[in-house]
Amino acid sequence: MSMPENEFRLTITPDDPGAPERVERLRRLGIGDLPDPEFDALAKELTELTGAPYAMVNFIDQDRQYFAGLAAPDADAGNQAIAGAGEAVEVGREMDRDHGYCPHVVVRGKALVLGDVCDYPRFAGNPVVDKIGIRSYLGAPLIDADGNTLGTVCVVDTETHDWGRPGLDIIKGMAAKVMDRIRERTEPRDPYGGEHPLQG
Repeated sequence: MSMPENEFRLTITPDDPGAPERVERLRRLGIGDLPDPEFDALAKELTELTGAPYAMVNFIDQDRQYFAGLAAPDADAGNQAIAGAGEAVEVGREMDRDHGYCPHVVVRGKALVLGDVCDYPRFAGNPVVDKIGIRSYLGAPLIDADGNTLGTVCVVDTETHDWGRPGLDIIKGMAAKVMDRIRERTEPRDPYGGEHPLQG
């Protein structure tokens, strides 16, 4: 039986007209295509704050997602599989753009809270549900001062979660923290802390 066209449209990854500009911005910032120890540490902090086993600092281009920050139970999780329901699948630091929920967060520019992805027809059909066993997701966009959405911070689990308002506050707070780190790298440092000693 074929899936009705309107139902199919609910499950596909949304159009992303901002992708070319985002890719150029990421290139200028020098982030989004290599592992980043600072982002790995922030992802690890996010797993500790939420209790979720997996966390990512994720940057997205036209075709793929790249986890510049990644935390998972195994020490070399960048090359390990997320242990899901069924046979494990290697995911590494890259993922196709049509997998997972971060592309939805980027396009809408708002946090997304899914305590059980199977409760939402739009998200239950995503490939990560069957292939990796993902059951819950919590993510927030990384938005720069010019309003460009660069990517996301997120946590996922193979179990359901009642993230609630505390989870939403945590994920938004971590998104702000990541953007602070990015700004610190790109803005010139004032050795006088913003106040020149000769200024009255």
